[in-house]
Amino acid sequence: MSLTNNKKTILLILVAFAFSFAIRLIWVQQFSDTEEFKFHNQFMINTNDGYYYAEGTRDILSGVTQDNDLSPVEKATSQLTAFFAKILPFSLETILFYLPAFLSSLVVIPIILIAKKFEKLDVGIIAALLGSIAWSYYNRTMVGYYDTDMLNIVFPMLLLWSIIWAMDTKENKYLVFTAIDILGYRWWYPQSYALEFAFWALIFAYLLYQIFQNRQSLKKHYENSDIAYTLQLLTIMMLAMIQLEILFRVMLVFGYFMLFTQKRWHKHLYIMLIMTVILFLSAGGFDTIWNKLRAYVFTDHISVGTQGLELHFFTVMQTIREAGQIPFETFANRISGHTITFILSIIGYIWLTWKHKVMLLGLPLVGLGFLALSGGLRFTIYAVPVLALGIGYLIVEVSKWLSSQLINDTASKISKYILMFSFTAAILYPNIIHIIGYKVPTVFTKKEVEVLDKLKTIASREDYVISWWDYGYPLRFYSDIKTLGDGGKHSGYINFPISYVLNAPQEESSKMARLDVEYTEKRFATVANNKKFDKNDTQYIKIAGSNIEQMTIDYGYKDTNDFLDTLKTDMLQDKLPLKTRDIYLYLPNRMMNIFPTVNLFSNIDLMTGKKGSRPFFYKSNTIKDSGNTIELGNGIRIIKNKGQIQIGQKKFTINNFAVTQYNSKGILNKKIQTIDKNSPISVIYMKNYNQFLVLDKNSYNSTYIQLFVLENYDKNLYQSVILTPLVKVFKLKI
Repeated sequence: MSLTNNKKTILLILVAFAFSFAIRLIWVQQFSDTEEFKFHNQFMINTNDGYYYAEGTRDILSGVTQDNDLSPVEKATSQLTAFFAKILPFSLETILFYLPAFLSSLVVIPIILIAKKFEKLDVGIIAALLGSIAWSYYNRTMVGYYDTDMLNIVFPMLLLWSIIWAMDTKENKYLVFTAIDILGYRWWYPQSYALEFAFWALIFAYLLYQIFQNRQSLKKHYENSDIAYTLQLLTIMMLAMIQLEILFRVMLVFGYFMLFTQKRWHKHLYIMLIMTVILFLSAGGFDTIWNKLRAYVFTDHISVGTQGLELHFFTVMQTIREAGQIPFETFANRISGHTITFILSIIGYIWLTWKHKVMLLGLPLVGLGFLALSGGLRFTIYAVPVLALGIGYLIVEVSKWLSSQLINDTASKISKYILMFSFTAAILYPNIIHIIGYKVPTVFTKKEVEVLDKLKTIASREDYVISWWDYGYPLRFYSDIKTLGDGGKHSGYINFPISYVLNAPQEESSKMARLDVEYTEKRFATVANNKKFDKNDTQYIKIAGSNIEQMTIDYGYKDTNDFLDTLKTDMLQDKLPLKTRDIYLYLPNRMMNIFPTVNLFSNIDLMTGKKGSRPFFYKSNTIKDSGNTIELGNGIRIIKNKGQIQIGQKKFTINNFAVTQYNSKGILNKKIQTIDKNSPISVIYMKNYNQFLVLDKNSYNSTYIQLFVLENYDKNLYQSVILTPLVKVFKLKI
């Protein structure tokens, strides 16, 4: 019994979906016995940002949240996850871990449906198999990668499908499908604004082409069903895109749709479109698009404040790998799995577009993918499904041509499928090899999370924990405590005081910690109060652009450097803000790898933007004891009998030589020998870690090194709370 075309489509979708999901279970099989990746016997997620939405889900389910805790209870990802958690018989941890694999695999649906439109289901299944597991798409949608990416390609591909079918069939239902997809995409991912507009602009260009081809009176345009439909599509898309509340947009969309169904309104189609464009511009229009492009493409090392003292801060974008430029080979691999596959995909897409002009609508996704060459690897994911359709089309057409060279019709048909299978296996192979080797660890290990779980029982929900922004979301999720910085709150002015706390000596560090926390809470209160008043109202309080600027002004200084100098003295001892909550320092061993980067954000003259000289900080786990010397790699060696350290061609007498080691009870013992107190270089041997640190005076005296590495803390300023080899937590006393 032969299957109908619809049944074939459903069957192929199920096969592709099962393949996509099963491939993602490779990671589960690889780490099924790795207990360090589990907490409460459940796999933990492997992306920091995922803990942001996980926090929102947790709070939705518990019904408990608080002012200024920044929990995303109104975010779509948290709301959808909470919905699944309520209806499914699985734990929240299980849902967080497996949801990305399930939702991201839905991308096979629009891929196959687009191919169906061209009566090329064989192209669709090949494209779906590749597109669902291609390098970059897999990386950002694997099990545990709980983030918005799990639907960020599904929605635009559904939009591409609905627009293609709309342009081809001219059926009213696709106007509704297109609008619903835009509404859903914006609900899920507000940053979808630019991509939606790119689709709209392409269709608008097509409208201009239609008008040029039909240079007649406007009345004739209204009577032209193709032009009339394009006008309706543009209007309803823009209504769904406008930066207004979703309920209002839904009402506008369906209100206009009801008008479109009545032909007597078609004579007003141009007016309707113009009105929606005006509404689009008045509601923000291009501002959002430009801001996103500026954030990811036009990045600067230094950001300048817009108020008061015009302070200069180091920006975070230059330290994020996904926002940096990438080599062409990496770019090609991430989109198609191999450079050859990528080039063939381009050829196939051009061929497919030549045969089916409507595939030009895939250009926004391809173009956004190509933005990765300058904007960073995160964008490659967008080009994956469209170029997968390209290689799918190429494989089918080439296989068909090669098989047609056979004389026997039966043999020709069989050889076509053999060739298609062989070529498909060839393009899938490098991607599957990548997946097998892509053994991404969880964000935190079990022992680290146990520390956070313990901190939750010690700290209050109103307390703060200070650490680098990389750990902000997991800290909030597991400890249910406030943070100063996180994955969405890490601007230069936010990171400066945090970096200062970690890099400065303990006295300065402790004062800055108290100041920044109290000023953060004060800012929350002021902003909330100002919402009640107009800016011209006498009760409206003007606040500076950053906490550090506000501190400088409040303490009577015009130069932030002068204010920071007072932290080194006793001048502010009795002038610190009143303590309203406890503050904890979260100091993980893993921060050692990024400590020089952390330093960048406070090692800058805020008044001029001039960067300070980079501190010397070198960590070595490649140790070779040759008798007289200890080789640490990169031209650095310790000369034992002379108490010297050689760095390149320069030799220094060691200032402090410290050895740390944990005893059987987990207590840290340390032995510190001062050889030359005037030397700029100290050495620390962390015996349990088999690790040497070579560092200058500033790094050695930093709060992070003194508290985490040496547990040498001022008991008037700090109190130890949790001490483990992986993580140490201290409580601020002042």
